[in-house]
Amino acid sequence: MEEKGLALELLSDYKRANKRQFIIIIVILVMWFLTIGYLVYTLNDIGTIETTAQEIQDVDSIDNSNIANGDINGYDKTNKDSN
Repeated sequence: MEEKGLALELLSDYKRANKRQFIIIIVILVMWFLTIGYLVYTLNDIGTIETTAQEIQDVDSIDNSNIANGDINGYDKTNKDSN
């Protein structure tokens, strides 16, 4: 078996250490970009409110509705005493 010189052994160790450091830096950068992307997504989603609208065909068919009871501007048509 041939023995490597001290300089070649140190050089191969140096190359392996550099390769490990490069991989670690790439992993950290990917995690950082994913974190920033998620933060931007979350901050853009904070102010949005999803609403669903339901089309009303007949107001009288809605039970206990303020509109069906006539409660508009404080006047309730079901209450006979308020006339």
